[in-house]
Amino acid sequence: MTLFTLLLVLFAERLFKLGEHWQLDHRLEALFRRLRHFSLVRTLGMTILVMLIVFLCVRALQGIFFNVPLLVFWILLGLLCIGAGQVRLHYHAYLKAASRDDAHARENMAYELTLIHGVPPDCDEREYLRELQNALLWINYRFYLAPLFWFVVGGPWGPVTLMGYAFLRAWQTWLARHHSPRQRLHSGIDAILHVLDWVPVRLVGVVYALLGHGEKALPAWFASLGDRHSSQYQVLTQLAQYSLAREPHLDKIETPKAAVSMAKKASLVIVVIVALLTIYGTLV
Repeated sequence: MTLFTLLLVLFAERLFKLGEHWQLDHRLEALFRRLRHFSLVRTLGMTILVMLIVFLCVRALQGIFFNVPLLVFWILLGLLCIGAGQVRLHYHAYLKAASRDDAHARENMAYELTLIHGVPPDCDEREYLRELQNALLWINYRFYLAPLFWFVVGGPWGPVTLMGYAFLRAWQTWLARHHSPRQRLHSGIDAILHVLDWVPVRLVGVVYALLGHGEKALPAWFASLGDRHSSQYQVLTQLAQYSLAREPHLDKIETPKAAVSMAKKASLVIVVIVALLTIYGTLV
């Protein structure tokens, strides 16, 4: 059921998911607004609570009407947790602003796209566009590939692990947008996601390495296996940049488009691999 649900969710997300209506981040805003104190314990407690709620829902729906309600629940939860409808709108708004040379609108949309890690101050145009590329690659990972990983790894409890990761992602985004770096640090969210992203980042990274310059990317990937200090963002984007080495870094429109195109290729390869492994596991 995991593969069938995943394919349905990805198909529906690409065709119909626009804006924030089917975005978990939007649905959790009412809860996040009420929080005034931040700590690692509170972050873990909230995550465990939402995972427990999903676990109880899955248990309650199992075996009812040939598991049709359970399948519907899986699909609805997948649509909430997988996909970046609102961010996609920001990306298209950036392209429109760049095409008509609207510097103010372009800067605003670039800020939204680079919200989590930001852009280094006083960087030139080439570095700025490179950071924008990295942000788009990370968005694709955070909203598509990492949720896909936790959904598949969870097996029959895929919705539980998926919800846990998506909740943490939404909490980090909310803190980055509405609170100070100090409050975000106290919440422990970056440390938790650093641990959770370790394995999926390296699995996605090897795909980027093979899609690009393998003679340079593969040694970097092997080195990342023993790297416990670099951020997962840095590891993933460094490997992805090997695949983008021949792409332009000076065009404000083509540069982000190149990153999105590469991210789509990597996503397609990973979905195909998951499908083949799932089919093989079912047959064996």
